[in-house]
Amino acid sequence: MTDYSARRTVMVDTQIRPSDVTKFPIIDAMMSVPREAFVPRNLREAAYIGENIDLGGGRVVIEPRTLAKMLDALDIQGDELVLDIGCALGYSSAVMARMAEAVVAVEENADMAAEAQGLLAENGADNVVLHEGPLAQGAAEHGPYDVIVLQGAVEHLPDALLDQLKDGGRIACLFMEGALGVVRIGYKIDGDMTWRFAFNAGAPVLPGFERHAAFTL
Repeated sequence: MTDYSARRTVMVDTQIRPSDVTKFPIIDAMMSVPREAFVPRNLREAAYIGENIDLGGGRVVIEPRTLAKMLDALDIQGDELVLDIGCALGYSSAVMARMAEAVVAVEENADMAAEAQGLLAENGADNVVLHEGPLAQGAAEHGPYDVIVLQGAVEHLPDALLDQLKDGGRIACLFMEGALGVVRIGYKIDGDMTWRFAFNAGAPVLPGFERHAAFTL
């Protein structure tokens, strides 16, 4: 029988800590949340590899290092409300639920959303609200948010999503620029966004966040 608890420890010791992520809330959350429970059953043996896990349809569970480094840069506090865009089966939301006051998890794939709802409940993430709807629209009715995290890459970031970020809030976003993926942390200050480079990573572009080709004659 696979010892997933031991694999979690190895994941943290070989993927998270060497990436200079040492904040206790992040380490504790990633040691505590069973990543294998939030991937399809046939992919559980791959749950702790240091790569994105392909869920099909261009969707992934992003690699542990990428998620951990995003969370490190965001520094989520215990009284904050987080918007998790593209939660898939709910792993990222379950992790952040252990750090934040509450998480609103957005998923547009109806099957994934239904499964995530059950998995989050089974794993005690009772401070997560599952919102089914287009990822690019977010969940304005539950906001504004202190923190927004996107579980995939973007080429274009809609203003409608940035409008849901509180003034003084921050957003972690993986921008795909050709073959290069760059994670930047955005800070909303007096209504304007300021972006800072965080690290390089890669993931498929989330639906609704593709760059629209310019029309030419």
